Amino acid sequence: MSSAKRSLRIELDREEDGRWIAEVPDLPGVLVYGATEAEAVNAAKALALRVLADRIEAEHSAPALIEFAVA
Repeated sequence: MSSAKRSLRIELDREEDGRWIAEVPDLPGVLVYGATEAEAVNAAKALALRVLADRIEAEHSAPALIEFAVA
């Protein structure tokens, strides 16, 4: 098994109503809202991990280690 890391960038933006949007561009569909920046980042990480878990189950292979970077 490889020990190479894969970094996933989380992009943040703030809506006019004060909500935060967090998106992982490398994983289509990973776009979430949060009341705070931290809530949005945590929700994006959780959804990204769910998407990756679904891919692992479908492909029956383990991914490289994952590191999140907030942009």
